[in-house]
Amino acid sequence: MPLDTATAAVAVDLVALTILDDELCVRVAKRQTPPFRDHWALPSRLISEEEDLFATAELELARATGLAELPVHHIEQLAAYGDPRRDPRGRVVSIAYLALVAGASTWTHTPSRRWAAVSDLLEQPAAASPLAFDHREILADGVARTRAKLEYTPLAGAFCPETFTVSELRHVYEVVWGVHLDPRNFHRKATSTPGFLAPTGSKTTRDGGRPAELYRTGDALTFHPPLTRHI
Repeated sequence: MPLDTATAAVAVDLVALTILDDELCVRVAKRQTPPFRDHWALPSRLISEEEDLFATAELELARATGLAELPVHHIEQLAAYGDPRRDPRGRVVSIAYLALVAGASTWTHTPSRRWAAVSDLLEQPAAASPLAFDHREILADGVARTRAKLEYTPLAGAFCPETFTVSELRHVYEVVWGVHLDPRNFHRKATSTPGFLAPTGSKTTRDGGRPAELYRTGDALTFHPPLTRHI
């Protein structure tokens, strides 16, 4: 729709990341109208004067899932994007939010809504990006934020079910960081970092082999020293 060029419109764009089939993936939707018709885009919504930014981001996450109840997730404000040329319809300032979610295999998958591998979307230069607007830049910033925060916060747990094994948690780090981590070193670091993990007292054999301890995300907001990508 045409926009009033006398004032800036405000939009919320959502970078919803998950791990699916051993890939870091982002939720995208195919645009049905110009501009960028038939291009893939991040879930996005122009907000009215009465709408709250965070509530709108939560609404977009709910719409993207296609589920009656949201899965386990983490959501935070990522950044603001205000290039005057970012939307050919007029001046639009976007407040982007980053959401990390688990259980993505249950999300509705249609020809116009799907999970896309982050690597496929970011390996192409901006000029050839299949993403509409400046959504490639927003996605790249969201991925960079996620990779960085996994170093010094227990945020990796947002990609896991409510309870998880150390092996499952290590897999999250390996997929998001794109590295191989030594299992013994990671187990030692994860279980010895105060507040990183909270034991549940239960075990599971879903990893195969001997029963493995189940954990929840601990109560630490940050930890020091941070984890490194060369554990």
